[in-house]
Amino acid sequence: MEINAARMLSGARTCFVGIGLPSTAANLARRITEPGLVLIYESGTIGSKPTRLPLSIGDGELADTADAVVTVPEMFNYWLQGGRIDVGFLGAAQIDRFANINTTVVDRGPDRPEGRLPGAGGAPEIAANCGRVLVVLRHSTRNFVEKTDFVTTLGHGSGPGDRRALGMPGAGPAAVITDLGVLRPDPGTAELVLTELHPGVTVEQVREATGWKLRTADDITTTSPPTAEELEALRALKAAGRSPR
Repeated sequence: MEINAARMLSGARTCFVGIGLPSTAANLARRITEPGLVLIYESGTIGSKPTRLPLSIGDGELADTADAVVTVPEMFNYWLQGGRIDVGFLGAAQIDRFANINTTVVDRGPDRPEGRLPGAGGAPEIAANCGRVLVVLRHSTRNFVEKTDFVTTLGHGSGPGDRRALGMPGAGPAAVITDLGVLRPDPGTAELVLTELHPGVTVEQVREATGWKLRTADDITTTSPPTAEELEALRALKAAGRSPR
């Protein structure tokens, strides 16, 4: 999942990075295929080159290794809303068939208080204004739901045309990378469709892990297995953040 997510950044120049799996993928891409990739974090760091995976957007490693640090208002008003960032890379707690994302609150069932999540952060603006958006998360019926309990970040709304009607300049989610495969929006309906499987995964496995009746592409392909170079780089990246015993 992490390696295929990193591969999605091939050819990108600038990436607005979310913490967690998106940060792992973006930093891995910069190490193995896109050394010139400019990593941008919500705290105002531009061109960060962390030697380890950052713990949060406020991790000092991001500022210490950045080409520049700007204010948060400048980051959003000038860089993001000005259309100067190619790719936004996000995670999610819930995602629906139109790639709408929930990171705010989940329904925990009768007689139980709602579950509070980290919240929106900059994700709504990232999804609205970046040239395209990538999403990475693990595949289960808990995460891939028929309808999100809350829409934190608009993907494709309820179908084609919704983003344009709301004045959103970015193209929206272009791919959702999971531990089972890759889903992409159908050009006609904007509904997520299974287009790629990871080696050893079946269509039925993906359907069982999805909370709606998942459609599949006419020609489903299989992702290439990780190379030795990719695995070595990923392991080194993760090991760099561990304290020596």
